[in-house]
Amino acid sequence: MVRPLLLDKMRYGAALRVSKRPIISNKGSIVANSELVITPVSSKADRAAFVDCAYRLNAADQNWVPNLRSEEISKFTPGKNPFFEHARCQLFLARRGGGRIVGRISAHIDELALKQPAEQGMGPGTGNWGAIEAEDEETAKALISTAEAWLREQGMTRVLAPMNLSVWEEPGLQVYGHDHPPMVMMAHHNAAYQAWIEGAGYDRVKTLRTYDLDVTREYPPLIQRIITSGEKNAKIRIRNAELKHFDRDAAIICDILNDAWAENWGFVPFTDEEIAYVGKALKPLVHPELIRIAEYEGEPVAFMMTLPDLNKPQMRLNGRNGKPSIFGLLKLLLWLRKPRNADMRVPLMGVRKKLQSSRLASQLAFMMIEYIRRAATAKFGAKRGEIGWVLEDNQGMVAIADAIESKVNREYAIYDKAL
Repeated sequence: MVRPLLLDKMRYGAALRVSKRPIISNKGSIVANSELVITPVSSKADRAAFVDCAYRLNAADQNWVPNLRSEEISKFTPGKNPFFEHARCQLFLARRGGGRIVGRISAHIDELALKQPAEQGMGPGTGNWGAIEAEDEETAKALISTAEAWLREQGMTRVLAPMNLSVWEEPGLQVYGHDHPPMVMMAHHNAAYQAWIEGAGYDRVKTLRTYDLDVTREYPPLIQRIITSGEKNAKIRIRNAELKHFDRDAAIICDILNDAWAENWGFVPFTDEEIAYVGKALKPLVHPELIRIAEYEGEPVAFMMTLPDLNKPQMRLNGRNGKPSIFGLLKLLLWLRKPRNADMRVPLMGVRKKLQSSRLASQLAFMMIEYIRRAATAKFGAKRGEIGWVLEDNQGMVAIADAIESKVNREYAIYDKAL
């Protein structure tokens, strides 16, 4: 591994080369054996290579989902992804002899995350890396060391990783459930990465879980009684999201989300620009029956968002390089208009802070879950659902997941390390 003292002296306009006996060249870069070279992404072509690296290194993994390449390019492009409006970021590529790309990593600092209380996971001095892909352990550790050095030069004193890119996108490293593909907006990682990251001196600080359930089965009698009681309460109204007022309802959901999650571990607020960006990206997946807003005495106080699992058709139609054929793209667009036999994922839900830990909060959650379950099975032929991610110590959500008899099917670890 490259010694941190040498990495501290690196300048990112030059390449980093890694070997067992690194030395400083007269140009200020780290030079070792000529096989492994790490360089910053500095051009449009580099960014394309950064994205394409993931497709190549995961091509043989049948449980890895090839997202649309155009969306991945947008994700890592300043000016397209509003994350970059409040974040500093540097992407890196690893190459071996002849220029063959063998790995990648992002290093980034979210200015909004720096303003959060340290006890909530982020906070002053905390930077991140993510989007890691590597052919082997040597490459992975060299990429991590490079990201650490960049963060150190930016004044960071701690790393919380992996984050790809923000906590709202693909946080954590998958450490359980590699035997099946993830659902929409969740990541799938090479199982070897866990040992490589932990071998680089990282300790797990949080575990995120997803819960799998059979949505064709009715929930236990106690849950049904809670739902029936809520239906008799004239103060409660559970309504569908409305496509003709999509922007309004998106703003309501994000307002509840920012309030509900404000004290959660890892929280970073959504900006207005991110609300618009995410809303535009998710609009093709939005079906009003699957997104519910709960009102109490006329005030929106809770929501639950459910999305049909786009990953399953993407695995069939996108090609392993994220570039579907014209025929494949047409089939994908047709599926989006009317998903059938679609699995369902609940990526987000929230109840306003003032109601949390109350019986009403649980009642609203169970009502929304049940109404969405009925719509998902009747209209979309759903058989399987997934809730998550859920923090391991989120007692309220864990209790709800247990009450509806769901089971943990994947886990993601978030690590930290002092710089």
